[in-house]
Amino acid sequence: MKKDIESRDDLLLLIKGFYKKLLADDSINYIFTDVAKINIEHHFPVLVNFWDTILFQSGTYQKNAIQPHIALHQKSPLEKHHFETWLRYFKESVDELFAGDNAFIIKERAVSIATVMQIKLKQLS
Repeated sequence: MKKDIESRDDLLLLIKGFYKKLLADDSINYIFTDVAKINIEHHFPVLVNFWDTILFQSGTYQKNAIQPHIALHQKSPLEKHHFETWLRYFKESVDELFAGDNAFIIKERAVSIATVMQIKLKQLS
């Protein structure tokens, strides 16, 4: 039986598995490697802080999450299919590793975040 997401270590495990999927998919990986040029190992703690704040209200993420995505969208448009791919891999990654209330909540929050981000980016177009 799978356990629920309970800690920052669980979030790191989730994020690493999720980004392994994203970076293996040529339909989306270029956004991270060629456009954003993210050093993913350095970005993992930021992502863990983000999800730690979203899921556990830790307050470890103090930045504006939309701003880097606006800048990215201006360099290379983030399309509906990118968000769909992102969500599919995120949900798959959660389901492969975890089960429980927090696993359900994090998937629901991911949908909400992706939806709001798409609306905000569309308003800029």
